[in-house]
Amino acid sequence: MSKNLNLINKIICGDCLNELKNLPDKSVDMVFADPPYNLQLNNHLIRPDNTSVDAVDDYWDKFESMSSYDDFTFKWLNEVRRVLKDDGTIWVIGSYHNIFRVGCILQNLGFWILNDIVWIKNNPMPNFKGTRFTNAHETLIWCSKSRKSKYTFNYEAMKALNDGLQMRSDWGLPICTGNERVKDETGEKLHSTQKPENLLYRVILSSTKKGDLILDPFFGSGTTGAVAKKLGRNFIGIERDKKYVDGATKRIEAIKPFDKIEMTEKKKVIRVPFGNLIESGKLKCGDTLTDVNKKYVATILADGSLKIDDNLQGSIHQLGAKLQNLPSCNGWKFWYVKNKNSLKSIDDLRQEFIKDYSLS
Repeated sequence: MSKNLNLINKIICGDCLNELKNLPDKSVDMVFADPPYNLQLNNHLIRPDNTSVDAVDDYWDKFESMSSYDDFTFKWLNEVRRVLKDDGTIWVIGSYHNIFRVGCILQNLGFWILNDIVWIKNNPMPNFKGTRFTNAHETLIWCSKSRKSKYTFNYEAMKALNDGLQMRSDWGLPICTGNERVKDETGEKLHSTQKPENLLYRVILSSTKKGDLILDPFFGSGTTGAVAKKLGRNFIGIERDKKYVDGATKRIEAIKPFDKIEMTEKKKVIRVPFGNLIESGKLKCGDTLTDVNKKYVATILADGSLKIDDNLQGSIHQLGAKLQNLPSCNGWKFWYVKNKNSLKSIDDLRQEFIKDYSLS
């Protein structure tokens, strides 16, 4: 990317089909794309009270046919695939009008779908005619460049963001409203499909690292760049409409990055076989272990297995599971050794071993 350092954290004003060709191969870590939806609106939308609906009827969302839309989609995705690193990922968001066509082309180009995320809008626009269900969601497709890609997924960070529970693939988030809306010089919303920052927050936090480079080929009002800057990531935006470029530039310039952007990471697990405690002398062959309630007493054998009788023996995990009639057991938490007048967990002995041998 060295020859294009001047593009980092910049917005390129131009058509993405042309501008993508100027980016080097395998130069970006992640792509977020919010392409035209090809809504195919033929008539002006009117509410029951005869007021106009501010719908997406912009010039950039109009295509002559489905085949012309497919051709456009293939071309930009093909270029994006070229500039994406081998271990990079791409996110594409769309509605029922286009997302299935986009998904098919993604797979035809060799991308590997990791998830489809359903963004459930807490405050969707109603169906004014009453002829269909209210369209209350959009779909995001998340793909790695190939099935073999060693992609980034910050599982622990997303779990922490979700109050300690695994983050699911259905995200209930409001649409962009209020002060977050970028306005034009007349006070009207600048872009008809501006995405909320909380949506991009999850996307970027989940699948990038600090300092990664994110490409958005349909930059619009700049939500990708705004959130990237807050989270200490870099971006390149491509946008062909100068009024959007100007609005996004002003928006991003006003943003201050977060002071602390560290994330929860999975703890490094140091594997210590139970036999190491015997070899090191912290436990001896013939010593006995018991559970916290002193219901069972097991003898340590020379090979590190435990034995109560001929029918009850095995590893610390196997025997613990048998005694509790469970499919599995963490033996480190189940077994204790007598320590004067109290019990000491063998997990405490394991931590002592790790400290003694400087394994942490």
